[in-house]
Amino acid sequence: MDINFRWNRKNSYSLAALAPLLPDARMAKKPENGLMIYSFASSQRTSIFSEVGNAGADSIFIAGGPHPSGAPEETLHYFDYVVIGEGEATLPELVTALGSGGDVTGIKGIAYKDANGNAVFTETRENVDLDRYPCFDPARAMAPLEISRGCPFGCKFCQTPRLFGRRVRHRSIDSIARFAQYYHDLRFTSSNALAYGSDGIHPRTDRVEKLLSTLRKMEDKRIYFGTFPSEVRPEFITERSIGLITKYCDNTRLNLGAQSGSDRILKEIHRGHTTEDTIRGIELCFEYGITPVVDFIAGFPDETEEEQDESLEMIRWICRKGGNIHAHYLTPLPGTPYENATPSVVSKRFRKVLGKMALEGKATGSWE
Repeated sequence: MDINFRWNRKNSYSLAALAPLLPDARMAKKPENGLMIYSFASSQRTSIFSEVGNAGADSIFIAGGPHPSGAPEETLHYFDYVVIGEGEATLPELVTALGSGGDVTGIKGIAYKDANGNAVFTETRENVDLDRYPCFDPARAMAPLEISRGCPFGCKFCQTPRLFGRRVRHRSIDSIARFAQYYHDLRFTSSNALAYGSDGIHPRTDRVEKLLSTLRKMEDKRIYFGTFPSEVRPEFITERSIGLITKYCDNTRLNLGAQSGSDRILKEIHRGHTTEDTIRGIELCFEYGITPVVDFIAGFPDETEEEQDESLEMIRWICRKGGNIHAHYLTPLPGTPYENATPSVVSKRFRKVLGKMALEGKATGSWE
């Protein structure tokens, strides 16, 4: 039976991690006969459900990734199987069973429909050891170096702790260095790059330094740490941590998540830091010559116009000092506490100010 990954640019990081596990799989740009494996986020659901629903191929459709994991029952209206959460151990087992006509009921971490059309969920899969699995297959698909997975914080808007658990796991420095050899510019994925080597709550800057110093010793490498597609939490920005970035890294920008300028909102969304933490971290960035690129979310449920103004006040301050903003409107994601929430209306003032900043090159994103 042919094995096909449904390839597009938006799911390239996921497929890069899965490609080494199925060395015989091909990258397909449309449904093909055999096994068709998809990974996608909620923003892609409509087009993918339409594609699968209208596919003329003789296929068994398997879905994984953020949206299927958060909304498995909806996904099973179109797909035959859903891999829930991490796929490194689950997907090869499922593919092997389907290829041999074996029994899938004992495979952990999947959902499927029984003969009566009812959704069946198997036992939950344990979180994987990152070092047991390669970052990517350099011959087929590459991605930024995943150094950590999981997040101990329970932000209501975020799928990360629901997909990957609240226990942070780290790839070893030896493993990271092994895959770093394929790049000149080193970029990383992590929910909080400065939490490397720690429990995700209490920083271990000694371990961050060991990682960065090891990579710095590699020939012909430029290190971009704490920048997109990764970011850092503001309370992890200290003189010690920002000093490591200026000492070992090549980036002059740092992505951090403020999310709101209102302490009430930060507490309500279980963010785990305060506006004071955000201001202190941003001030340290400017002090050390690093440009902060700060994330904000507008439209939290029951967020008032006054609380949006608090975010605007912080946004104006950041931009006056030379920083940049990335803002977006709240998207209620499946599997999160905000899954069924109704976002609040974004004020005209917020839209006007951010629109002007976008024209000036100070803000990016979509806050409508």
